[in-house]
Amino acid sequence: MSGSSGGSSGGKKKARIEIIPLIDVIFFLLATFVLFTLSLNKSNGINVPLPKSETSEPRDPANSVTITVTQEGTLAWDKDPISLEEFITRLQAYKQTEPNPKVLINGDENALFAQARYVFDEVRKAGIQKVLIETRIRPPGEQ
Repeated sequence: MSGSSGGSSGGKKKARIEIIPLIDVIFFLLATFVLFTLSLNKSNGINVPLPKSETSEPRDPANSVTITVTQEGTLAWDKDPISLEEFITRLQAYKQTEPNPKVLINGDENALFAQARYVFDEVRKAGIQKVLIETRIRPPGEQ
């Protein structure tokens, strides 16, 4: 019995890679990634620092157009910079083609109020009643 390995039949056991747990981990990571990207709040407008509000609510950007008012006073239709004349033309065309038009105003927090008011007035003149202002959520207690 000297030198006995306790019932082993001699030879080394080969290591095996189990693929089933690996597939489970990959599917978990894929599902997590998909759910995370779906929860992102995407804006169709130009990236500007939005004003903060305590009463922000999630919005649905589907079937809407985003009008961006920059700090310099320029306008953008979704991500395309436009002139004031082109803004009015596109707004009227949008009202004609969309049965339930909705406008999101994506205004820079440092833009002048008069610029945002101009966009509001023109949207209302075009007959569009659904107008939303995009904001960031302000943490409680922050000014």
